[in-house]
Amino acid sequence: MVRLPLTPAEVERGQRLGALLRRARGDRSMLLTALDAGVSPETLRKIESGRIATPAFPTIAAIADVLGLSLDAVWSEINKSDDEAEFIRRDHPVAERLAS
Repeated sequence: MVRLPLTPAEVERGQRLGALLRRARGDRSMLLTALDAGVSPETLRKIESGRIATPAFPTIAAIADVLGLSLDAVWSEINKSDDEAEFIRRDHPVAERLAS
């Protein structure tokens, strides 16, 4: 099966997802986070760097659970426009924004 190239919107969404996960992980070790989520550290590194722009849902669900992020918050964050995402990053800490 041939995979179609990603659209620019999919690439941007993947970059926002990676940035969100990096911020939420904070000082927590990438290795421990990955192991707790049941994914390889390499997979987590690729997601955080945006190299895997469209990871599988169970992978994101497991990582989000380990980081204490709701899937609604993750979905909302990665689908914001660049201006909205920058406003939220600048004016609202991750813990306050995503803990609900």
